[in-house]
Amino acid sequence: MSETTADLARRLAQNAEAACREYLSSGRRSGRYWIVGDVRNTPGRSMFVRLKDSLKGPAGNWTDAATGEHGDLLDVIRESCGLVDFKDVADEAWRFLALPHPEPESASRYKRKAPAPTSSPLAAKRLFSMAQPIAGTLAESYFRNRGITALHGTGSLQFHPRCYYRPDEHEPTQTWPALIASVTDLDGHQTGAHRTWLDPNGFSEARLGKAPIDTPRRAMGDLLGNAVRFGVAGEVMAAGEGIETMLSLRCVLPDLPMAAALSAAHLAALTLPVSLRRLYIVCDDDPAGEEARNSLGARAEAEGIETLTIAPMLGDLNEDLRLRGLDALTASVRVQLAPQDVARFLKTAQLA
Repeated sequence: MSETTADLARRLAQNAEAACREYLSSGRRSGRYWIVGDVRNTPGRSMFVRLKDSLKGPAGNWTDAATGEHGDLLDVIRESCGLVDFKDVADEAWRFLALPHPEPESASRYKRKAPAPTSSPLAAKRLFSMAQPIAGTLAESYFRNRGITALHGTGSLQFHPRCYYRPDEHEPTQTWPALIASVTDLDGHQTGAHRTWLDPNGFSEARLGKAPIDTPRRAMGDLLGNAVRFGVAGEVMAAGEGIETMLSLRCVLPDLPMAAALSAAHLAALTLPVSLRRLYIVCDDDPAGEEARNSLGARAEAEGIETLTIAPMLGDLNEDLRLRGLDALTASVRVQLAPQDVARFLKTAQLA
């Protein structure tokens, strides 16, 4: 073990209980141990983390009685966060050590604090921080195979090569590559994350590049009113459901600020900026999409915001882009824009 690794392990052991609360939030303290299901933060009682030095071993060491696995808190960070490279493990450990950690024995209020849920905004921020830019990754290929080439200004999207997926609480955890999207509020603060697990074997028309699992899309954190954003909204913006839908529109209107609310229900509840004067609602061709358009449109108009609908030729704009092509999508969108926005936004798209 190198000096750096040993130093990290020692520092983590000095904050063993705080580390367990951070990375093993599904567990709880029991005497001198932290008890949890396994090193991947599954609820249960088979894994024991020593919180204080003793004759049986140093603080921070753990053993899973069910599997025989054992290790230290660096292993906990690696497994619970789904990291591969030691550099990423070390970076996350130093990030954690830079946080203030109250003494668990003296801070009774801290001792009573409930562990953060694994689907909390904090967990979403942690997941997004562990991912990498999409350029040159399977996530970029996923978009290009769906006809999406306008990937400028997509800092809200990242790629994770081994993102955890659990079919349900009774089945073992799997790992799949995933597109990770940051969900933010109007001030740009991250409130959640959205995961799209991808097929590592490449694109197929049957699944459109998504992993062969039951639920290849899941969200976590605080989503209500928030969205995955592309550009900063001013007086004009577009809002719709899916990331792929909005990025398809971005191929036609690359400078128009956009928001993907991730579902029809969340589109209906989207929080609108006070500066907004005209809103384009991108409507999927289904009853839920129409209901979301009507609900959001009525609320926007009540706030004095002009609303216009961008409807697809087929099921959604990405289907239009893939099956009809960019020229047909451009022509379809053009006739649905306000005249002033044709000159302001569409002209740029045609010259791109």
